Amino acid sequence: MEQEFNFNNELSGKIALVTGGTKGAGKAIAERLLKAGAIVIITARNAPEETNEKLHFISADLSKPTGTQKVVDEILAKYGRLDILVNNLGGSETQGGGFTVLSDEDWEQTIQTNLLAPVRLDRAFLPQMIKRKSGVIIHIASIQGKLPLYDSTLPYAAAKAGLINYSKSLSNEVSPKGVRVLTVSPGWINTSASKAMMERIAESSNISAEQATQSVMDALGGIPYGRPAQPEEVAELIGFLVSPRANYLTGTEFVIDGGTIPTI
Repeated sequence: MEQEFNFNNELSGKIALVTGGTKGAGKAIAERLLKAGAIVIITARNAPEETNEKLHFISADLSKPTGTQKVVDEILAKYGRLDILVNNLGGSETQGGGFTVLSDEDWEQTIQTNLLAPVRLDRAFLPQMIKRKSGVIIHIASIQGKLPLYDSTLPYAAAKAGLINYSKSLSNEVSPKGVRVLTVSPGWINTSASKAMMERIAESSNISAEQATQSVMDALGGIPYGRPAQPEEVAELIGFLVSPRANYLTGTEFVIDGGTIPTI
């Protein structure tokens, strides 16, 4: 028997959380899920600059266990469940210059944000998903999990590699219990955060932002498509993956990088 899908309102009645959902790709993902009919909660340390009353904002620092618990408590108290978890929070704030300039604090902060924050949220929300035999978890990783840039984002690349491995392992455990787990690894996304990273590289290397951008492009081996991704393009992939149209997809990593990774 064929299953019919309502593409215009296919997430109606679903409760979704997008971490780091106030700007960049996270903002685009939240808005895409909202358009599909979901009730969408977003989290970040700071409130969004542009307020969307349809997006429910929770201020929290997910790099700390207390921040995670705050989000979990508020969502379960208000909605009683979570259907879709998009672990989008991530980023690199470490300076360029290779391993010698990085302290334990640099490593710990990066791993807390990019690996342990999603691990804690998964652990908190999975029991109710498993009980209902329904749910989708998306981990936003990065092509740096396979294509690291040692000069500028060494801890970030290592944390994302760990996230990819963890996501696959988790899917093997919970997919038989009704919960789909997927990884999305974007390449370069044209966001304010990526521009800020170029400025940090430029400052630490005493070069211009344009030269820093070109140096990263060279380190990546170029982008065959000719440009970085737009946040909305990544959001469209997420919108599909969390929808009923992707019901048979789990345990897979989807790379969206304009052809950057040179291997198959």
